[in-house]
Amino acid sequence: MLAAGFLILFIGGGARFAVGLTLKPLVEDFGWGRSELGVAVALYQVVSAAFTFLAGRIADRTSPRLVLGAGMVVSGIGIGLMSLMSAPWHALLLYGIVFGVGSGTASVAPVGVMVTRAFPGRAGLANGVVTGGMSLGQLVMIAALAAVLVHIGWRSVFVWLGLAYLVSLPVLFAAIPRERSAQAATAARPREGLTIGQALRTRHFWMLAVIYGICGLDDFFVSTHIVALAQDRGIDAFLAGNLLAMMGLTGLIGVVAAGAWSDRSGPVWATAITFGVRIALFALVLIDQSPLSIAVFALAFGATFYVTAPLTVLFVRDGFGMRHLGAISGLITTVHQIFGGIGAYLGARIFDTAGDYDLALALMLAVSALALVLTLALRRAPMRQAPA
Repeated sequence: MLAAGFLILFIGGGARFAVGLTLKPLVEDFGWGRSELGVAVALYQVVSAAFTFLAGRIADRTSPRLVLGAGMVVSGIGIGLMSLMSAPWHALLLYGIVFGVGSGTASVAPVGVMVTRAFPGRAGLANGVVTGGMSLGQLVMIAALAAVLVHIGWRSVFVWLGLAYLVSLPVLFAAIPRERSAQAATAARPREGLTIGQALRTRHFWMLAVIYGICGLDDFFVSTHIVALAQDRGIDAFLAGNLLAMMGLTGLIGVVAAGAWSDRSGPVWATAITFGVRIALFALVLIDQSPLSIAVFALAFGATFYVTAPLTVLFVRDGFGMRHLGAISGLITTVHQIFGGIGAYLGARIFDTAGDYDLALALMLAVSALALVLTLALRRAPMRQAPA
């Protein structure tokens, strides 16, 4: 089960950064503005967010085997057909909608529910390990695809990603147990904790929503634009693509360490340190945008990139119970994804308007400071548990 969850997030971790990797050659090939692809990324974030929530709700009620398998099939079709793109609306349809549906369905929310149920005593470490699949996928797949991009072209990047999704299906169906009957699923479903409506009426939920929204804003601004920013500052396409890939290596270290630490001290401090590091990094790149500073920024930001993903289920478990773990964690992830789309589009729009990313970087610094304050306030936020 761990291997299956890891593989799903491994492939997704490479695929969702494909637009960031190919952004500059795409706009140069077609003569588009960066904001035209930024809209597709924003739409992807919204669509994948909605389906992350739906997949989480379904995972609360049954085994995620068919849900995750269906998500992988749809993802492979959407991302693979991007190789035929010739107009901006193709990116909106294929990446924004089709890939968004598949990616949201085969996402961290149903995987997190599956793993948290299987390893209740070590949920932080177990979720950190499977979420590390996204980091390793970013490292391995983006590094390989950067070479494909340079030697064959951007269309081949999307072909190989589509194939990766489809050839993984036999492994997933062999590793994930078959669905239980509806009666068994209902009987095994946890009964302690708040309903979705009760959670929505707590201050704790809305503080988490703002924190995760800001996290998404940061994450997808950086992941969508770091390669283009590096190339703007004189780093060649191959090295810039590998810079994005190496963020996956530092991300793997960060997410596993944060998951293990959270089993001992809870998720608050790992999240607070994440935003503290980001504040320093955005300040650094605002002051100095030399190739060295951009490399330091990318690698250090990568260490914070996936930290909050495995902590979502821990925040929800500790704050609202296990009864609707998938739905509530999926809802918080939805906020993260929607604001991720805003971050991707906003960065592109600011660049097209101002000719650089300075204003966007300053904005990310300011909202990261707000997220740090709110995270520290979570230590004192009241949390309620409904009776079984």
